Amino acid sequence: MAFFSGYDVAVNTHLTTTLDAVLRVASERIETADARLLLAQALGRPISWLYAHGSDHLDDIAMQRFQRLLEGRIAGQPVAYLTGTRGFWSLELEVTPDTLIPRPETELLVELALARLPQGSGVRVADLGTGSGAIALAIASERPRASVVATDASQAALTVARRNAAGNGITNVEFRHGSWFVPLANERFDLIASNPPYIAEGDPHLEQGDLRFEPAAALSSGRDGLDDIREIVSRAGVHLTAGGWLLLEHGLDQGTSIRELLESAGFVEVATERDLESRDRVTLGRWPS
Repeated sequence: MAFFSGYDVAVNTHLTTTLDAVLRVASERIETADARLLLAQALGRPISWLYAHGSDHLDDIAMQRFQRLLEGRIAGQPVAYLTGTRGFWSLELEVTPDTLIPRPETELLVELALARLPQGSGVRVADLGTGSGAIALAIASERPRASVVATDASQAALTVARRNAAGNGITNVEFRHGSWFVPLANERFDLIASNPPYIAEGDPHLEQGDLRFEPAAALSSGRDGLDDIREIVSRAGVHLTAGGWLLLEHGLDQGTSIRELLESAGFVEVATERDLESRDRVTLGRWPS
């Protein structure tokens, strides 16, 4: 195969086609964890299977699949897009280039939402800009009596989200097409959550790493990254019940600005919560009773 052919021993020899040998060679070009994920994908096996089968040999078809995945990763393509899946919360989600890749730090938003949604209660929840459906489906899976509405301006993203709901057996989420609150006319909710675009246009990070491959419309929002958040905050009050909560994920340097937006809009109990790396991550507020 092309990637391995520059090494002293050809990849199709008996010794270099073991799983362990192929992983060692691949790990010289990409992260070992990524190589292991891609090899498991090529084999159609769970990662745990690889540890007990390191001396097994790859057949030509599996090697070709792995080669294509490896070349994609070397070119910078996100592992989640190459494998087509990403774990989030307790769920396994399909992801495509039409959706953002769910990230572990977004689980903080889910935790904070669940802390404000009582068990066994038939509350109403909205997830704005749902993408793959990660937030809506995680909340719905933990609160099966809740009624969750998830919106997105991208029909392609909603198609993925609906497949994720079906694949995880979650039936208490309704998906609607439209920008932010447009599909929610005259409706009120006990909690509204969103992980909206919040990167400033022109930020150099947009040209780095996985962000290069993710949908631009789901990443950046205006000169300071806050245009969509301003829109959400300004309109949230008419869609919240008395005492309802608004939770927003955002960038590490935006907590102060978003707290000011919430307070100016009339929210109370405004606070910013930090992620596991002690970075501002979610700002929330309660609509007054």
